[in-house]
Amino acid sequence: MPILFGVVLLDLVGFGIVIPILPFLSPQLGADKLDIAFIIVTYAVGAGLCGPLWGRLSDRIGRKPVIMICLAGAALSYLMLGLASQLWMVFAARGFAGLMAGNVGVASAMMADITPPATRARGMGVIGAAFGLGLVLGPLLGGLLAGDQPGFTLPCLVAGSMSLCAMLAAGLFLPESLPADRRRLQRSQQDASSVYGLLRKSGNRLLVLQFGIHSSCVSSVTYLFPLWSGDMLDWNARQVGIVFGIQGAIMALVQGGLMGWLVTALGELRLLRASVSAFALGLFAAAFAGSPATMVGSFFLAMTGATLCMPLLNALISHRTPAASRGRVLGTTGSVSSWGRVAGPLVAGGNLALFGYRGAWLVATAICLCYVTWCYRECARERQRAVLP
Repeated sequence: MPILFGVVLLDLVGFGIVIPILPFLSPQLGADKLDIAFIIVTYAVGAGLCGPLWGRLSDRIGRKPVIMICLAGAALSYLMLGLASQLWMVFAARGFAGLMAGNVGVASAMMADITPPATRARGMGVIGAAFGLGLVLGPLLGGLLAGDQPGFTLPCLVAGSMSLCAMLAAGLFLPESLPADRRRLQRSQQDASSVYGLLRKSGNRLLVLQFGIHSSCVSSVTYLFPLWSGDMLDWNARQVGIVFGIQGAIMALVQGGLMGWLVTALGELRLLRASVSAFALGLFAAAFAGSPATMVGSFFLAMTGATLCMPLLNALISHRTPAASRGRVLGTTGSVSSWGRVAGPLVAGGNLALFGYRGAWLVATAICLCYVTWCYRECARERQRAVLP
C-alpha cells in the first residue's frame, strides 16, 4: 500500500502541475475561454475511450505493467506539451495524455486486490490522499515554475520527470497484485457478459452513472474557478495554484487521516450522502459569492465535499463487483468519469457564455442535486434492507 501510494503521488504531482497553468498559458497561443474548455475535453475524451481498455488489459497481463505503460505515456505527453508552439499542438498533447490516462482506474483495482472489504474504503482513501497531495505539490510547483512571464516548457519538463520517476519506482519497488496464477483463475471465473450486461445483472448501472455526474461537477469547478478568480479578483496562475494547493492539503488530510474514522462512525452510504450534500451546498454558495473570502470559501466547501466521494464510490463498486471482473468494471468507471469531464467543461463553458458565472454555478448545482437524490434513495434502500427479516 505505501509503495502504491508513492507511485500514484509522483504521477499526480506531474498531473497537478498542469492544472493551474493551462487557463493562463493557452491564451498566449490564441485560445479563448471556450478553447480552454475544449482542451480539457480533449483530454477527457481520450481517457473515456481508453479507460475500459486499460482496465481489461490489467486483468489480462497484470496491474503493474499497465501502470508503467501509462506513466511512460504521461511523460511523453508532458514533453509534447512543453514543446507546443501552436494551439493545435496543445490539443494533440492533451489528447495523447488522455489516451494514456489509465492509472487511477488500474491503481484503484490494485488497491481493491490488496484490501479486504472491511477496510477497502480506507484503502481507496489512500489513493485519494495521494491525489490530494498531488494537488498540493503539483499546482504549487506549476504556479511557481510558470513565473511572472509564464511558459509551458519548464513546468511540463518537471511534470514529465515526475512521471518518469513514478515509472521507475513502480518498476523497482511495486509488487504485482494480480500474479499469473491468480489471473488464470480469475479468467476461468470471469463473466462473459459485456460490461453493461454485468452492471445490469448486479444492479449497478445507476451507481456507475454517479461517477460521471461527480466528475462533471468537479471538472466544472476546476474549469470555472481559475477563470472566475482571474476575472473577478484579477488573480494569476500563481495565486490559483496556491488555492488549489491548500485544497489539496485538505484533501490529503481528510482522505488520508479521517476517512477510516468517518466510515466507521457513519457508514459508507451515509458518509457519501453527507459529502455530496456539502458538494452541492458549496456550488450553490459560489453562485452568490461576492468577496474573495466567500469565493474561496465556497470553493473549499464544494471540493472538500467532493474529496470524500470518489473513494466511497470506488469502495461501493468494488464491493458489488466480482473479483474476476474488477479491472474491467473499475476501468469502466474511470471511463465514465472521463466522459463526465467531457460534459462538465462544455456545459459550464456554454452556461458561462450565456448566463455568466452565476448561471454556470447554478446549473452545476442542479446537476449535483441529481447526485444527492441518488444518495438519499440508496440510503433509504439500505434502511429498508436492514429492517427486512
